[in-house]
Amino acid sequence: MMRMSTALAAAALSLAAPSQALADGHYLFVWAADEAKQGNDFLAVIDADPASAGYGKLVAGVGTDIKSVRIHHTEYEMSASGKLFANDHDSNQSVIFDLREPLKPKVAARFASMGGFAMPHSFLRLPNGNVLATFQFPDKGGHEDHGSMTGTHGGLVEIDDNGMVVRSVSNADPALPDETLLPYSLAILPEADRVLVTNSPMGDDYLLSSNTYQLFRLSDLKLLGTYRLDPGPTRNGNVSPEEARVAADGSVYVQTLSCGIQRITGIDTANPVAKLVHKFPGDFCGVPTIVGRHLVQSVPSIKGFAVLDIGNPENVREVSRLVIDDKFSPHWTAWSPKAKRIVVTSGKAGDRMYLLKLDPASGALTIDDAFRDTDGKVGFSFARRAWPHGWTGQGTPHGAVFSR
Repeated sequence: MMRMSTALAAAALSLAAPSQALADGHYLFVWAADEAKQGNDFLAVIDADPASAGYGKLVAGVGTDIKSVRIHHTEYEMSASGKLFANDHDSNQSVIFDLREPLKPKVAARFASMGGFAMPHSFLRLPNGNVLATFQFPDKGGHEDHGSMTGTHGGLVEIDDNGMVVRSVSNADPALPDETLLPYSLAILPEADRVLVTNSPMGDDYLLSSNTYQLFRLSDLKLLGTYRLDPGPTRNGNVSPEEARVAADGSVYVQTLSCGIQRITGIDTANPVAKLVHKFPGDFCGVPTIVGRHLVQSVPSIKGFAVLDIGNPENVREVSRLVIDDKFSPHWTAWSPKAKRIVVTSGKAGDRMYLLKLDPASGALTIDDAFRDTDGKVGFSFARRAWPHGWTGQGTPHGAVFSR
């Protein structure tokens, strides 16, 4: 009897082990939409553990009640709290997901305009665990859509994990009353007591005239000044500054829509300096990621990604390129310290999402060919399929974040 009980217990453990291993695994949370704008925005959960038998497979998901308009940004990395902010920009609708149980994702809260501002773009965690978000416009008192929004400034809003406003501040600069200042992305530098904010419109208005960044004091969100970026020898390396990333030496690298890379120093002084350190070919460069001494940049003109070695700021140089294919339109990148992979999405309906490996010595990028969907092909497909939240259709991915 004891031997039979032991055998039954062992069998039960063997059946339970796979699900427990999956629950304790590593995941990708991908914010996606129905490009046809008939369905709603949703979050897909994908197995991102290279040691898992299900690596690259869809394992869970959750829908929202946000009608797909223009799926856009999530946070850039997963928070310690297990909450994740994401937005559908043109609908002025944002959602907070509870991902503490990755295989049982939930919508925890939803918000539109808040703190006197509308149209949030980027979300970044503060040292206290709250989110600091950039909002492009003043709030008109309703649930505006992008087409109805006007204005020459926006603001910053601190938001807790329940979606409640903690504090907010306008980014209007009395010294530049006629300047268009539409907050896009931000970098938080606690040791310097600074927040760096880039100004760039989501629409075409003011696109070519946008070339500024701003510094705020982190402790009280006081605006300290508005500054110009360096146009460089081509005179356009400063057009439409977007993503800001903090390097190991405390300087901030800013990617511009015109495919420039600006390095900003002296952030804790009264005279910060921006210098164009590199210019990639083409326009409409997207979300970069810094991994150690390397900056990985999406470059649409090459249909892939380029890597800069920023280890020596006086000699920033391109060290590698990776072309995905002749139709891929690269946009989003995010790094997993745990899996040592970079996720990349294109933001195009039905496209494939890939994981990349980065050689820490040379900066060379390669596609991880072990990351495969159920069709057996490399990468995860957003082509038409039945999704876990009950919708069937072709997905459009945008923000993608690894679990911790």
